[in-house]
Amino acid sequence: MKTIVPTLEIISNSYGSSFTYTKHAEKTNSKTHLWHYHPEIELVYINGGAGKRQIGSHISYYTNGDLLLIGSNMPHCGFTNEQTGNKNEIVIHLKPEFLGNDFFVAPEMKRVLSVINQANAGIAFGGETKKNIGKKIEMMGDQLPFERLLTLLSILDELESSEEYTVLNANGFSLELNAQDSDRINVVFNYVKDHFQESIAIDEVSSLVSMTTPSFCRYFKKISSKTFTEFVNEYRLVHASKLLAEKPITINEVCYESGFNNFSHFSKSFKQYTGKSASQYRNEHKIIIK
Repeated sequence: MKTIVPTLEIISNSYGSSFTYTKHAEKTNSKTHLWHYHPEIELVYINGGAGKRQIGSHISYYTNGDLLLIGSNMPHCGFTNEQTGNKNEIVIHLKPEFLGNDFFVAPEMKRVLSVINQANAGIAFGGETKKNIGKKIEMMGDQLPFERLLTLLSILDELESSEEYTVLNANGFSLELNAQDSDRINVVFNYVKDHFQESIAIDEVSSLVSMTTPSFCRYFKKISSKTFTEFVNEYRLVHASKLLAEKPITINEVCYESGFNNFSHFSKSFKQYTGKSASQYRNEHKIIIK
């Protein structure tokens, strides 16, 4: 059985800069489906559109674009694809020590250091913060390196003071990035990503990472603060949210295309997860469907 291996992404700084600034036009980010990690902190602005986000063990669906701050070595998938419908995606990568090991120790950097530390769990920003910071991030594309650096620092400072945010792995994601743990969790996440529409047996996944089923269940709960079954169901429910918003198919078809084989169970689970019935959710998001 083929399983995608975990990917350590190697990132090089932009020319003349201590960090990277990359702008992807619609449908041009080729890393969307890769489950990967890197030591760099990642700031992502998605201008418009809707799609899935998977950061650590958190899975959710965003609408009307997104603004994300992801900490060092936090595994995640890409956020846009051909169906996302965004205008563009801008990704900024910076090493924790990108301005020297002692830079963030300075009193003036206390707030910036705070938001960087909080980003270890992944943060999604919304409201006016997303709108205003998004404009600044896009403006950076026309700036010279020094001015771009000053803008980045002001953005990080502004993010720290925002109250319009959600910590994505609020219950914890305790992956210690030694080689064995990294390989294990990446194998598991990739397997779920590729097979969530099928029936997934825990003993089969356990064997993929050379663990007994009881040991794997304890391990996964310790890493992600949720059971493996909860994680798979959340993945399916987020996919269902995406289908309800984006595809004009019946709710019954959404159920089975999301990996559920029982409509009653799907309806109950969706209501518990979103607080809305599938039909209510579709009505609220039908503007996305083309």
